[in-house]
Amino acid sequence: MSAILLQAGTVLAHEGDRVKVLRNHDVLVVGNKIEAISQGLALPDALQRTGRIIDCRGKIISPGFIDTHHHLWQSQMRGRFGNHTFMEYMVAGNIQSFNYTPEDIFWGQLAGCRESIHAGVTTVVDHAHMTYSPEHATEAIRATASSGLRSFFCYTPIWRIKSWGSGDVPVEYEGDLLPDWWFATLESLAAAAPFGDGRVYLGLAFDDFKVPKEVVQGLWAKCRDLGVDLFTMHYVAGHMKNSVALLKEYALLDKTILFSHINGIADEDINTLISHGAHFSSTPETELQMGLGDPVAFNPALKPHASVGIDCHANNSADILSQLRLGMQHARGLENTEARREGKYPSVSIKLEQVFNLGTIQGARAVNMGERIGSIEVGKLADLVVFDASSPHLVCAAEEDPLAAVLLHASVGDVEIVVVDGVVRKEGGKLVDVGVLEGIKGGVADVLDQGSISRKLLDSRERIVERGRGQDPGRGMEFLFKTFG
Repeated sequence: MSAILLQAGTVLAHEGDRVKVLRNHDVLVVGNKIEAISQGLALPDALQRTGRIIDCRGKIISPGFIDTHHHLWQSQMRGRFGNHTFMEYMVAGNIQSFNYTPEDIFWGQLAGCRESIHAGVTTVVDHAHMTYSPEHATEAIRATASSGLRSFFCYTPIWRIKSWGSGDVPVEYEGDLLPDWWFATLESLAAAAPFGDGRVYLGLAFDDFKVPKEVVQGLWAKCRDLGVDLFTMHYVAGHMKNSVALLKEYALLDKTILFSHINGIADEDINTLISHGAHFSSTPETELQMGLGDPVAFNPALKPHASVGIDCHANNSADILSQLRLGMQHARGLENTEARREGKYPSVSIKLEQVFNLGTIQGARAVNMGERIGSIEVGKLADLVVFDASSPHLVCAAEEDPLAAVLLHASVGDVEIVVVDGVVRKEGGKLVDVGVLEGIKGGVADVLDQGSISRKLLDSRERIVERGRGQDPGRGMEFLFKTFG
């Protein structure tokens, strides 16, 4: 068994929803769990020779951050969507899985997972909308398990293009959203889950609520019988079918449901979501850019049910601190505008503690793991982030208010150490080498550094770009109208 002693740091611990700053405290990790939080701790006698002591003086020890909505496979398309709205992204990004082989999915997924870890994210809900074949799914899981990330791989039925079409030739697509092979793969994955030494869980992502009610109910029943207990879907009022109301009507809405976005949600649907114990993920950066409306993460009525996600790291960074900061200041700005409109002096009602919780314990609750992750507490899984409080960004801020240091001043470059499930995945500000698994349940077949992974990713990108060359975006839009509506 392994042990890590993080010694003499400033610990951001939790007592319920309150963040308690513990200065000059140690955190002892034994195996994959937090064994003790106190001062003057030592490694257990039996682990003195094999355990590690990491000096955390001048550092902030935080819970690992939880990203509750992400599409991890899209790494090769980074930089493509900077001036895109939602439908432009759908053509240039979402449906581009048509141009990905299973090998491309592996490298895109591995890079996405590692970018998350690099940013201090230790758990990701992965809405995996790229399932062109069983191999696309298994390669994504192999990459996730290899990376060291904790994740919910939310297996997704998608409409699949057969031929992009050109000229007068229309786009062709498979007419069956849920073919036999898709269900067979679901069953085999459920039988094998969890993956990656128990870090990678199986969930379901679903968006096509045009199919009959009985199909949706049957799919949910099938998944529950197989042990799947997290279901996620996109919803934006005015853009998509009202899945909040539909899931209530179908008697499927409960605490296992995690919506993405919910911008523009009506008061009636807010009450429905709350009364059924469901949660949602807000992704401020893509929501603001792509015309989805104001983020609702800080809507007071939704406060206990909110969490935050990255969405598309191909559009923006996987830095959850940026999402928290952007969402917070946008919401503060809206409140201030309303105060001025009413002739009042603006005040700051959204406090840093609430923002920090959005990215930690509320994310844990959103995935029904509040008793296991999301805070630094004895007995919880050891998902931890260590910030260098002496960096040019954080020096002085950490002495004044460690929460302010993290939420207002820190960047990815200040994330010095990341521990996931008791294993150091980033140290000295750099990602450690990754052991690539030979299969979703296999042993380590190769060990790669970041340079090697980057070269593989660039080669993959070239192949994807070449396959997409000459494909008319109008045909992609045609496909979207025929399938999504």
